[in-house]
Amino acid sequence: MSSRLAPADGAPVPRGAWPARLPFYYGWVNVVLAAVAMSATLPGRTYGLGLIKEPLRAELGITDLRFNVLNFWSVVIGAACVVPVGRLIDRLGARRVLAGVGAALGGCVLLMSRAADEAALAVTLTLVRGLGQGALSVVAIALVVKWFRRRAGVAIGAFALLLAPGFVVPIIMVGEAVTAVGWRAAWAGIGSVLLFGLVPLGLVFARSSPEACGIPPDESDDAADRAEPMAPRAVLATPSFWVFTAAATVFNLVFSALTLDNESLLVEHCLDGKQANELILGTLMFSGLPANVVAGSLARRRPLGKLLGGGVAILAASVLLFPFVTTLGLAVVYAVLLGVSGGVVTVIYFTVYGHTYGRTHLGSIQATVQVLSVFASASGPVLLAAVREQGNGTGPFFYGFAAVALVIAVAAWVVRPPAGPTPPTSPP
Repeated sequence: MSSRLAPADGAPVPRGAWPARLPFYYGWVNVVLAAVAMSATLPGRTYGLGLIKEPLRAELGITDLRFNVLNFWSVVIGAACVVPVGRLIDRLGARRVLAGVGAALGGCVLLMSRAADEAALAVTLTLVRGLGQGALSVVAIALVVKWFRRRAGVAIGAFALLLAPGFVVPIIMVGEAVTAVGWRAAWAGIGSVLLFGLVPLGLVFARSSPEACGIPPDESDDAADRAEPMAPRAVLATPSFWVFTAAATVFNLVFSALTLDNESLLVEHCLDGKQANELILGTLMFSGLPANVVAGSLARRRPLGKLLGGGVAILAASVLLFPFVTTLGLAVVYAVLLGVSGGVVTVIYFTVYGHTYGRTHLGSIQATVQVLSVFASASGPVLLAAVREQGNGTGPFFYGFAAVALVIAVAAWVVRPPAGPTPPTSPP
């Protein structure tokens, strides 16, 4: 195979493009940059906002319930940013979109740090949620999946491993900054890092695809194993898309409900909420990382649908166990199951769409999945709260979603992705 290829959009490759001259596959640089970009979504994620929620509410005089309502609608409305960003990735490339989204997010975080009332907070929070949790997440995923197919599982496993310190270190640093200088200065600092750190880093090192650098793509040597590119409309018509997406969204729904209200739920189970919550969060991380590595390795040799089905079945087991968690020992078992499930589902979620439907329209496809995942994440805590208010405990929520997860696990195990070459289709 030639070492120099024309990019997919037909633009000429500059002679002597430096990524093509490196002694290793440049996609691994994109993996590191993708982890940096995903870590930079912190201001748009629930755990990032949790670092400033209380001092922000106190300063602006917003009740806890009112803030939660603003947060819910910011997630729902902000999801509108995701679909156009996915299409821009396919047309302009992940490199340009990374710079644009990074700059927009940085600017919005700076504006949020200056919010003086509830109206200003609502607008800036919506933009930060949409650009951070939504748009920048899609760009980060595209930086990896546009480069890898044959080794996609290994690449996503490495990406997930890098995310562990990428999430933990910023949380610690921002938490200390909030305590030392206040939430406004800490938030403004994040905006500045995005503008003057992530944006130039992306422009210098990010590359949208191997073809754009004159590098052979990471395809299988077996032509029969290569996915023919499918347009988004054609993808939406396949049962496999909805099975894969249902697995990811149900996991996100259950996980967001559990982690947001974990401490209060554990208190209801007669445990020390703070102690048990810290134990569970630590266990989730340390059980999820090995699962990332194992799932990434197996993804090269096993059908992705069957791996996903196994991960969702483990999710069902953890959800079924939770109502019976009354000791720290059972809490650890529950957390291990949930962490392993998350490790498997995460790797397959990042891998399966490019592997199954090709890379040409992957930005648009992944953006559609991200919108559904964001809605699921926002809905989980609301559904759990609604069940709790009925006065019958949390059992109906856990047993109900355990049953849903088992059905999806079986569907993922047996569903067949599109087979053989797909007739050429035009993008919508």
